[in-house]
Amino acid sequence: MCLLLSAAPTHGGDRLEWTGATTEIEGSAGGGLVPWALIGGLETNDQVGATAFATYNATPDFSLRTAGISLDVHDRWEVSFVQQRLDAASTPRAAVLGQDILGLKLRILGDAVFSPDRVLPQIAVGAQFKYTLNFDGIPKAVGAARADDVDLYLTATKLYFAAIADRDVLVDLTVRRTRANQFGLLGFGADRHGYRLVPEASIAIFLTQSLLLGAEYRAKPDNLSGFREDSAQDLFLAWAPWKNLELTAGVSDLGRIAGKSDQRGLYLSVWVGI
Repeated sequence: MCLLLSAAPTHGGDRLEWTGATTEIEGSAGGGLVPWALIGGLETNDQVGATAFATYNATPDFSLRTAGISLDVHDRWEVSFVQQRLDAASTPRAAVLGQDILGLKLRILGDAVFSPDRVLPQIAVGAQFKYTLNFDGIPKAVGAARADDVDLYLTATKLYFAAIADRDVLVDLTVRRTRANQFGLLGFGADRHGYRLVPEASIAIFLTQSLLLGAEYRAKPDNLSGFREDSAQDLFLAWAPWKNLELTAGVSDLGRIAGKSDQRGLYLSVWVGI
């Protein structure tokens, strides 16, 4: 399912392909798991753009459905909204978990693409306002402290031209302040920790102008004493048959979720940008 958002008054579309990244599971322009400093859409610094995406991630015990949109202004601001729904095969459908996320991102300095000779990467700050659905059910029962919270992050992204075998390589490092349990699907905070700073990282190589191979790592705070939480990783291959369309397939390892270990599986994502 794809959601399309028309952007007015001035449509984007003049930036190079991939400079709007793909979209990570919380709606920010980035990879599959990690937000990057790139601003979504394909608008230049005097245009307004937009993106829409949908992702499906299946593991042995769960399936995560995510869909969202973003409005992207002057290659500087990004405003996004995402809905996530997590289905558990072992629980009744009435117990479906989910969250809604409003995201804001601001590029504060640098240019990941058009400043190849500068050491300084592109740097952005972001906030994700999260609200857990059905909090009084499973999230509260497993020890979560609250249903809503804000993740804050600082991210730096740099594109290195002809870095490996004459192929371009993108590197991103992100630091996140969070107390989200399973990204926020199981609420926020608990008895073990408050806010923590956790690292995230991405590396991707351009196999061709239309194929991007990447890997990501994302640490998580592990708040719930009764349900250990592991870091998450993924490996993805993204294909852009046209500048405005990206299709991504990947393998994710989300670790333990709600006491169930080895949550590895496939994910598919569709991205549309203007």
